[in-house]
Amino acid sequence: MSKPRSIDRDKVLDLAEAIVDEHGAAALTIDAVAKAMGISKGGVQSCFGTKQGLVNAMLERWGRRYDACLEKAAGVSIEQLSSIDKISQHIHITADEQALIARAASHLSVLLEAKELREWIKRWHHERLAELDTSTPEGKKARIAYFATEGAFVLRYFGLAELSDQAWQDTFNDIAGLMGKQAM
Repeated sequence: MSKPRSIDRDKVLDLAEAIVDEHGAAALTIDAVAKAMGISKGGVQSCFGTKQGLVNAMLERWGRRYDACLEKAAGVSIEQLSSIDKISQHIHITADEQALIARAASHLSVLLEAKELREWIKRWHHERLAELDTSTPEGKKARIAYFATEGAFVLRYFGLAELSDQAWQDTFNDIAGLMGKQAM
């Protein structure tokens, strides 16, 4: 008897993100991921259960990658960052579009899925904003910069506004300027 083949969850998630990136969120199905991976639908289901489980795994992985990117950019652990510094680093991370492909794929998928998955995104954003002291000028500027960052992301990556690479960088230089930070 041969040994059962082990399924690489990260590779499955990579392929799921690629499907969404190349064909849109509606193309993300258990069957499409199984075909791309060269395994059965049951193989994908054994890893994630349902499509909702797959999308949730995409979000959780993106969250871990984001946290690692934030810590790398800041040079310290998340716990050591002030709320203002977290927003400032978020601006810089979001400006780096290469780091965002998985985020866009995950967010698009979630928008088509169940309320529980949309709640994950709501919680994620709430965690970034909840610590801000918006009674201070710095807190108010950070909140505006955060919303501007997220707005630019949504407009560009959901195809609602065409921004050249230079316009993208200029936008993030302007946003960083709102917080009194140097341009990228």
